[in-house]
Amino acid sequence: MRKRRPFIDSISDEEETSLTPLIDVVFVVLILFILVAPMVEIDRIHLAEAPTREVADTVSPSNLSIHVHKDNTIWIEKQAISPDRLRALLIALYQKNPELNPQLYQDRKAEFGTYQLIKNAVEEAGFSELEVVLDPAH
Repeated sequence: MRKRRPFIDSISDEEETSLTPLIDVVFVVLILFILVAPMVEIDRIHLAEAPTREVADTVSPSNLSIHVHKDNTIWIEKQAISPDRLRALLIALYQKNPELNPQLYQDRKAEFGTYQLIKNAVEEAGFSELEVVLDPAH
Protein backbone atom coordinates (compact mmCIF):
# COMPACT_ATOMS: atom_id res chain seq x y z
CA MET A 1 0.00 0.00 0.00
CA ARG A 2 1.13 3.42 -0.83
CA LYS A 3 1.78 6.09 1.81
CA ARG A 4 -0.12 9.25 1.52
CA ARG A 5 1.84 12.51 1.54
CA PRO A 6 0.88 15.33 3.82
CA PHE A 7 -1.20 18.19 2.33
CA ILE A 8 1.68 20.70 2.44
CA ASP A 9 3.82 18.56 0.20
CA SER A 10 1.09 18.37 -2.40
CA ILE A 11 1.57 22.03 -3.46
CA SER A 12 3.62 22.02 -6.60
CA ASP A 13 6.00 24.64 -7.91
CA GLU A 14 3.55 25.55 -10.67
CA GLU A 15 0.99 26.94 -8.26
CA GLU A 16 3.36 29.55 -6.77
CA THR A 17 3.02 33.18 -7.88
CA SER A 18 5.52 34.23 -10.50
CA LEU A 19 7.00 37.71 -10.05
CA THR A 20 8.73 37.79 -13.43
CA PRO A 21 5.96 39.72 -15.28
CA LEU A 22 5.80 42.29 -12.47
CA ILE A 23 9.55 42.85 -12.59
CA ASP A 24 9.39 43.18 -16.40
CA VAL A 25 6.70 45.88 -16.14
CA VAL A 26 8.70 47.80 -13.52
CA PHE A 27 11.79 47.76 -15.76
CA VAL A 28 9.79 49.01 -18.77
CA VAL A 29 8.31 51.89 -16.72
CA LEU A 30 11.76 52.76 -15.37
CA ILE A 31 13.22 52.85 -18.89
CA LEU A 32 10.34 55.09 -20.04
CA PHE A 33 11.02 57.53 -17.20
CA ILE A 34 14.71 57.60 -18.06
CA LEU A 35 13.93 58.35 -21.71
CA VAL A 36 11.18 60.94 -21.11
CA ALA A 37 12.75 62.88 -18.21
CA PRO A 38 15.27 64.86 -20.32
CA MET A 39 12.46 65.90 -22.70
CA VAL A 40 10.31 67.45 -19.98
CA GLU A 41 10.79 71.21 -19.88
CA ILE A 42 10.35 72.94 -16.54
CA ASP A 43 9.37 76.61 -16.43
CA ARG A 44 12.00 78.67 -14.72
CA ILE A 45 12.19 82.30 -13.73
CA HIS A 46 15.61 83.81 -14.25
CA LEU A 47 16.35 86.44 -11.65
CA ALA A 48 18.89 89.19 -12.09
CA GLU A 49 21.99 88.91 -10.01
CA ALA A 50 21.87 90.82 -6.76
CA PRO A 51 24.10 93.86 -6.69
CA THR A 52 26.89 94.03 -4.20
CA ARG A 53 26.24 95.96 -1.01
CA GLU A 54 28.41 98.90 -2.13
CA VAL A 55 26.43 99.28 -5.37
CA ALA A 56 23.08 98.98 -3.59
CA ASP A 57 23.98 101.68 -1.07
CA THR A 58 24.88 104.26 -3.69
CA VAL A 59 21.77 105.99 -4.95
CA SER A 60 21.95 107.81 -8.23
CA PRO A 61 20.50 111.34 -8.26
CA SER A 62 18.37 110.27 -11.23
CA ASN A 63 16.42 107.80 -9.06
CA LEU A 64 12.93 108.60 -7.85
CA SER A 65 12.29 106.73 -4.61
CA ILE A 66 8.71 105.73 -3.81
CA HIS A 67 8.15 104.18 -0.39
CA VAL A 68 5.04 102.28 0.71
CA HIS A 69 4.80 101.66 4.44
CA LYS A 70 2.86 98.88 6.15
CA ASP A 71 -0.10 101.21 6.73
CA ASN A 72 -0.25 101.74 2.90
CA THR A 73 0.91 105.35 3.05
CA ILE A 74 2.82 106.46 -0.03
CA TRP A 75 5.94 108.60 0.29
CA ILE A 76 7.79 110.13 -2.64
CA GLU A 77 11.18 111.64 -1.86
CA LYS A 78 10.37 111.70 1.89
CA GLN A 79 7.03 113.49 1.46
CA ALA A 80 3.67 111.83 2.06
CA ILE A 81 1.46 111.76 -1.03
CA SER A 82 -2.25 110.92 -1.16
CA PRO A 83 -3.27 108.28 -3.71
CA ASP A 84 -5.42 110.90 -5.47
CA ARG A 85 -2.42 113.18 -6.15
CA LEU A 86 -0.02 110.37 -7.07
CA ARG A 87 -0.76 110.23 -10.81
CA ALA A 88 -0.58 114.01 -11.31
CA LEU A 89 2.68 114.26 -9.36
CA LEU A 90 4.31 111.45 -11.35
CA ILE A 91 3.23 113.04 -14.65
CA ALA A 92 4.75 116.36 -13.55
CA LEU A 93 7.99 114.66 -12.47
CA TYR A 94 8.22 112.78 -15.78
CA GLN A 95 7.67 115.95 -17.81
CA LYS A 96 10.33 117.72 -15.76
CA ASN A 97 12.89 114.90 -16.09
CA PRO A 98 12.07 111.90 -18.33
CA GLU A 99 15.39 110.29 -17.35
CA LEU A 100 14.15 109.61 -13.81
CA ASN A 101 14.23 105.99 -12.75
CA PRO A 102 11.35 105.22 -10.31
CA GLN A 103 12.26 102.76 -7.54
CA LEU A 104 9.53 101.28 -5.36
CA TYR A 105 10.34 100.26 -1.78
CA GLN A 106 7.29 98.30 -0.64
CA ASP A 107 6.77 97.00 2.88
CA ARG A 108 5.81 93.31 3.01
CA LYS A 109 2.73 94.05 5.10
CA ALA A 110 1.39 96.64 2.66
CA GLU A 111 -1.51 95.63 0.45
CA PHE A 112 -1.00 94.48 -3.12
CA GLY A 113 -3.56 97.02 -4.29
CA THR A 114 -1.22 99.84 -3.28
CA TYR A 115 1.54 98.35 -5.43
CA GLN A 116 -0.88 98.03 -8.36
CA LEU A 117 -1.99 101.65 -7.91
CA ILE A 118 1.61 102.88 -8.03
CA LYS A 119 2.49 100.65 -10.98
CA ASN A 120 -0.46 101.93 -13.00
CA ALA A 121 0.33 105.57 -12.12
CA VAL A 122 3.98 105.12 -13.14
CA GLU A 123 2.92 103.63 -16.49
CA GLU A 124 0.37 106.39 -17.12
CA ALA A 125 2.97 109.05 -16.33
CA GLY A 126 5.13 107.71 -19.18
CA PHE A 127 7.89 105.88 -17.35
CA SER A 128 9.02 102.72 -19.11
CA GLU A 129 10.38 100.91 -16.04
CA LEU A 130 9.64 100.55 -12.35
CA GLU A 131 12.28 98.98 -10.16
CA VAL A 132 10.95 97.11 -7.14
CA VAL A 133 13.59 97.11 -4.42
CA LEU A 134 13.25 94.28 -1.92
CA ASP A 135 14.81 94.45 1.49
CA PRO A 136 15.09 90.98 3.08
CA ALA A 137 15.22 92.54 6.56
CA HIS A 138 11.68 93.98 6.29
